[in-house]
This record gives sequence, C-alpha cells and structure tokens, in this order.
Amino acid sequence: MVFKAPKRTLGDLDAEAAGALITAAADIALILDAEGVIRDISFQNDALARELEGNKSWSGKRWADTVTPESRAKVDSLLHDAAVGAAPRWRHINQGSPGSEPVPLLFSAIRVGTDRPVVAFGRDLRALSALQQRLVDAQQAVERDYARLRHVEMRYRLLFEMSAEPVLVLDAFTHRITEANPAARRLFGETSHRLVGRGFPEMFEPAGALAVRDLLGGVRASGRADDVRARIGAQALDVQVFASLFRQESTTLLLVRLAGAPGTTVVAAEPAALPPVKSKLLKLIENGPDGFVVTGPDGRILAANAAFLDMAQLATEDQACGEPLERWIGRPGVEMDVLIANLRQRGSVRLFATTVRSEYGATANVEISAVAVMNGDAPCFGFAIRNVGRRLTENRSGRELPRSVEQLTELVGRVALKDLVRETTDVIERLCIEAALELTNDNRASAAEMLGLSRQSLYSKLRRYGLGDLDAENRNDP
Repeated sequence: MVFKAPKRTLGDLDAEAAGALITAAADIALILDAEGVIRDISFQNDALARELEGNKSWSGKRWADTVTPESRAKVDSLLHDAAVGAAPRWRHINQGSPGSEPVPLLFSAIRVGTDRPVVAFGRDLRALSALQQRLVDAQQAVERDYARLRHVEMRYRLLFEMSAEPVLVLDAFTHRITEANPAARRLFGETSHRLVGRGFPEMFEPAGALAVRDLLGGVRASGRADDVRARIGAQALDVQVFASLFRQESTTLLLVRLAGAPGTTVVAAEPAALPPVKSKLLKLIENGPDGFVVTGPDGRILAANAAFLDMAQLATEDQACGEPLERWIGRPGVEMDVLIANLRQRGSVRLFATTVRSEYGATANVEISAVAVMNGDAPCFGFAIRNVGRRLTENRSGRELPRSVEQLTELVGRVALKDLVRETTDVIERLCIEAALELTNDNRASAAEMLGLSRQSLYSKLRRYGLGDLDAENRNDP
C-alpha cells in the first residue's frame, strides 16, 4: 500500500528533505548506484554508527564486498529486485564491522525512480538478538528446574510406594482417602480404585472411628496432635494412627501413618518364597539399569521394573499395569504390532531399534530384545529395553555414521522397512545440517535459512544429533 496522492500531500521535496526522511526511516541507510557501489551512508542510530565507525572506507566499494560471505547472495538478490521493480522484501544481512563481530541488520532496498540510485534501508537487530538469546536461556533454565522437580516427585513416589508401613493421604476437610500405598491397600484388603474416595474413619469400629475423627480434626486445627489407638473393623486389628498436616498448592491434606499397637503386628501376607537363586535373579531384573517389562498376549503390561518406570516417568508400577506397552513404545499401532508378530513367529527378537515416549512427552532412543514364554495357550512376552541415546550422541559427536550401508541392508527382513527408512533419513538430515554449518562458518541463522528451517527447528535438531555447543554464546548467530 502506497500513498494515494503523494504530490499533493508531500509537495516537491528537495534532496535535503529526502535525505532527512531516509535517515529518520532507518537505523542505517545506503545510497547505491546501478552497480551496487556505495555512494553515501547515513545513520539514525548513534550506537550503530560507533559500531561501524570504519564505514568511511565503504564509499566507492560494492555493498556485497562489505558484508560477510554468507550474506553476499542476499545483497545481490536485494539489488536485483530493486532493479526490476519487484516488491521490496526484508533480508537478514550480517554487515562487516572493523575489528569486531559482524553486526546483524535487516535490510530492504528500493529504487527511487528510473535511472535513479537505489536506497537500502537497514534496521539494527542486535537488541532483538539479545532478547531471543535471553528467551532461550530462560527456557533452558525452566527445563532444568522442571527436571529437578520431576526427580523430586519421583523420589517421593518411590518412598511412598516402597514404605513397609501403611501410609495414606487424606483430604483434610472431608477425611476421604486420596492416595494409599501398597501396604495400606493390603492391610484393608482393597484395590486402589476401591479404596480411594472412601472416608478414612469409616474403616474403623465405631469407638475407634470417633477417636480417629477427633485426631484428624485436631491436626487440621492446630497442625499437630497425639496419636490414637483404634481397631480396624474388617480385620479386627489394633493400630496406632499418626497424622500430620501439609499443603499442596491450594489444598490442605493429611498424611496418615498406621503402625502396630503394642502387642499387635500389622503385616501383609507374604508371597510364596522363591528359591534363593531365582529370588536373586528377580532382584537383579528389578534393580537392573535396563528396563524390563512383561506383557500378556494382548501386549498389556503385567509387570515392569523400576528402570522402565523411570524411562516412562511413571511414579508406580500400578500406573503401568494393565496398559498397552505401545502407549510408551514406538508409534502406536505400528512398531509393537511388528514386534509381537515376530515374537509369535520366531520366539525372540534382538536389538529392535525404536523410541520410548514418557508421560511428559520426552523421547529416548532405545533397543529392544524380546522373548516369548509359552504358558499353555496364552504366552507372555518379556521385553528388555536399553536406552542407547547417549551412545548414539557420542557416535554422532565424532562425525561417524550411526550405521553403514552394509549394516542397514543386513537388517532387511529383521526390522520393519519404516524403521530402516527413518534411520537413513536421520543420517541424511544430520549430514545436511553439518554441511550447512560448514558452508556458513557455523552461522546458525544463515544455516537455518539455507535449509529452509526456522531457528528453533534447527536448534532442536542440533540437540537431537548432538551437534555444536548449544550452551556457549553463539557469536555468529544473532
């Protein structure tokens, strides 16, 4: 959109007035002849003028010779568009600066008339670049804080679930159960779904229920109270009830612990003892660094060890049991179907490459080895899941291909074609990014533009492939 009647509204402007308008319209303005040679320069930004104090030597030089190498093609494109009268567009140019780093500028060029000079208008991008860098630093700080909070919550969950004593969390006002650990569920003989939502005092005999209600009310009012003795109605067991008050966000909750009263014992029924060697093997699997999951023939989880829960960022095994494994492994409806089909046909699968998705959206590269164990007509499947993300990152940092062509072709028939294509695509994508960074002298803004990516997409892929030092100040990328 241009002025409708510039001659009437602006009148006849002389060269001095036109120069003042051009200077006021941009942080830096260049007057260029038809060959792209700089004939005059003006600055509206004093700080930028001091930064580019060597501009006196630009007069008589081609504009393209004063910018960084990766910006020369953009300068030629701007001058060509101005020469043919195309609509002006803004391009990111890194302008050379004597004795310091290049200055990022946003330029647009226009010819002021037939056989007239070309005027290039520039805007200083250093403030925007600094703001973007602060935003990236803030995002990374938030991610680190979120990871620390998640780990704290995970440790709390593990302690809560592994406690040998029955522990429950109650709403401080309604006294209804909101959470219960496995020991509490075993004590009351209820499942988690049936226990949550019930009134806690109702679990005791009438006299004990009144004492428990008074205890909970006193803790809510004063923040502390003595423990009380009460008898659980269904089991006829005497227990000591301890309660403490805490707040979570805007909710007031009570943490209740049950301990055996003098002369009584609160224990859960012990499972049948395993032979010593089998018991050690079970402990090794449970505490091993690699994830291990057992599923039924339908792919739903029957048991999972702590390493898998950590990969999936789950607090308890109950959150995984009964859920389909494909909820966290690979792409739903694709890779688990391939795995289970191979297990039914061959009985085992080795080093199946895929990914694990956590409850919070994080992904990790893994290798799965699986085996089918026949148990009558209904087999169960065991999956050993190893996180290979760090190993892949170390290989890629050495600029080595993750798999050679021979290794990829050897997997034909053993791994789904989609997986082979995906891995080959990753190799090509990484090589293209490395080539773009080399061509632009590690200028990531120019590399992203060369690849047709946004800067955030390029940063995401750099993190994925372990390329570059993302924690250091990127001097070439505004």
